[in-house]
Amino acid sequence: MVTSPAPSATFVWDGAPVATWANLVTTVRTAGAVVLGVVGLLEASELLLAIAYGVYWVGDSLDGNVARWTGGETRLGAVYDIVSDRACSAVLIGGLLVVRPDFAPALVIYLLQFMVIDMMLSLGFLHWPLVSPNYFHRVDRVLWRWNWSVPAKTANTTLLLVLLLVAPVAVATVVAVVQLAVKVWSAHRMLTIAAAGQTCSPD
Repeated sequence: MVTSPAPSATFVWDGAPVATWANLVTTVRTAGAVVLGVVGLLEASELLLAIAYGVYWVGDSLDGNVARWTGGETRLGAVYDIVSDRACSAVLIGGLLVVRPDFAPALVIYLLQFMVIDMMLSLGFLHWPLVSPNYFHRVDRVLWRWNWSVPAKTANTTLLLVLLLVAPVAVATVVAVVQLAVKVWSAHRMLTIAAAGQTCSPD
């Protein structure tokens, strides 16, 4: 009986420390945002949801900076951050749908984009020897610019909510559709690059 060799695996944990300051920040901000978000959802409190979003956004920025400041960037930490972002977003968007059901058209599109397509896209860095998607410019600068540069990450997490507060829901919905299209295109480009055996540059 002829068997094919098992495919090689790229592991999330590469032996780097798990107990890092950055992971602690991720844990605290995720727990805080989720707890505040659930209470805000149950009480239909826009104030609590706003505070929860503040905890999420500030903490999400802080954990990455702490990882860089302390030299504690790890693949496991990157995955932990990506998954934690989705835990926060799922609860907080659920809360927003309770207090502002008129936001549903834009938020449902965003939820599907961020929870499914963007999550798979963000985890795609594991195919290459990168510590996080923040370094994807070593593989493809175009994908990095549209997904993990500072402007791209800011737009993906905050632009839609800002528009929902200051513009008609229809405008925010159009933006959500555009964001979805960008993510679908990005996923296709990443799959094409991976299938072609694209490697990453050393810097």
